[in-house]
Amino acid sequence: MAYRVNNIGLWLDEPEELLGQRAAEKLGVTRSDLASVRVVRSVLDARKKGSPRYIYTLEVELAPGRKAPRLPPDVSEAPPPPEALPRVKEPEKLPLIIGTGPAGLFCALGLLERGVRSILLERGKEVVTRRKDVAKLMRDGSLDRESNMNFGEGGAGAYTDGKLSTRINHPMVRKVIEAFAKYGAPDHILIEGKPHIGSDLLPGAVAKLREELIAGGCQVHFEQRVDDLLYRDGHIAGVKMADGRTLESDRVILAPGNSARELYERFAADGRVSVEAKPFALGFRAEHPQALINGIQYGAAAKHSKLPPADYKLAENLDVDGEVRGVYSFCMCPGGIVVPTPTEEGLQCTNGMSNSRRNAKFANAGIVVSVSVADFAREGFHGPLAGLEFQRHWEGEAYKLGGGRFFAPAQTIPDYLAGRVKKDPGDTSYRPGLAHTDLNQLFPERLTQSIKAALRTFDRKMRGFISEEGKLIGIESRTSSPVRITRGDDLQSVSMRGLYPVGEGCGYAGGIVSSAIDGLRAAEQIATELA
Repeated sequence: MAYRVNNIGLWLDEPEELLGQRAAEKLGVTRSDLASVRVVRSVLDARKKGSPRYIYTLEVELAPGRKAPRLPPDVSEAPPPPEALPRVKEPEKLPLIIGTGPAGLFCALGLLERGVRSILLERGKEVVTRRKDVAKLMRDGSLDRESNMNFGEGGAGAYTDGKLSTRINHPMVRKVIEAFAKYGAPDHILIEGKPHIGSDLLPGAVAKLREELIAGGCQVHFEQRVDDLLYRDGHIAGVKMADGRTLESDRVILAPGNSARELYERFAADGRVSVEAKPFALGFRAEHPQALINGIQYGAAAKHSKLPPADYKLAENLDVDGEVRGVYSFCMCPGGIVVPTPTEEGLQCTNGMSNSRRNAKFANAGIVVSVSVADFAREGFHGPLAGLEFQRHWEGEAYKLGGGRFFAPAQTIPDYLAGRVKKDPGDTSYRPGLAHTDLNQLFPERLTQSIKAALRTFDRKMRGFISEEGKLIGIESRTSSPVRITRGDDLQSVSMRGLYPVGEGCGYAGGIVSSAIDGLRAAEQIATELA
């Protein structure tokens, strides 16, 4: 009999060999009654400053003939392994998948598991070659509009994230994590409470996933931008490529990422694919020395060898001038770097990344405020692309404030709060570099006041967050898509049958794992229709 045993704690100086003994005590048996002990999940609990510990979930199997005399509330029988999904009949015209980010790749994987091959179309380059264009952008601000931090195999998360943590609770989360481990990500992601691959290792896992798709009969075409969709009697009929070629299919999965602005503009102008403006969030990247964050979060234990670089998660709903807004940290990167993420000349935006070792000397995170359709209207932007136009406007203002070449406007946190330009923001992980300026010139006053109020509240939770060692770097604006391609319960566009909008770019996910799950859901929907 196998059991799932939760809430087994170990202090930092206690050996892992104690896990089996404590699991046995909880089950009311002896250690020798356990035939096997396997760690399922490990989470760092640092709520008690100076005394952090790890909390484990274990799967234990009792020796033959043994049974636990009691099952405490945090112990249950281990779940059975998932059953293999039945194969379905492949359609005559293979499904077309636009985009090879996590939504597109995992949709293709889900279809292949059901016996359906697909054709994947990617405007950028394959993930390893793409690294050169990413490095050039970071080195001297040279932008390749088709191959950059956002466009290319693996999507935006391949080089600007590296994390597999997610806020959603979905049964497919485990499937996504196991898939990345299968394709070469470190095995430790299988047990981490906040699994992290790293932007140095994630591209390799993406490439191996693509190799398996090709081995299964899928086609993957790089540097092939889709410029438009083909329609016939209210149903999708295929795609039109940038070079004028057309590909026919009666099933198209739309997974282009949240920076595929040309496509969204085409849909809005054409009117046949339903598009609506969507709230999102924007703000800055906050960067601090990692040692400072470690001290704030871990207290006296900050230098313990068993502790990873500290992270944080901050959120507040604040009433500023009678309007309640959410302000929160986003994509926190311990031991990471701030990176440029533009896709168009003259528009400045940033994100963060961490490599697998998380050994850079700075920590960074987005500090962003939610914006709504009403905010777009106040600035004169209306219609289905109002959010996109609002986003683009502030990216343009940030570019001008930075002085060009994707230099990022930056300011120390105390100076930003005081509305002065006094202390130089100093050393940074951001390349091409910083422009010392007043970030109060960005964003409407109501958003600025919300961010400032939140920063003061965050400092009460993390004393030292407002420090001259901390800086804000502009801007973080692509937290999620500013548009939504509306779809029904069958995951098809409400206005175009056979079109499946999925992932972050279409407004249905936020991050690698949730995007991958949305792609898997689309695959299941299509398989159900083919069954």
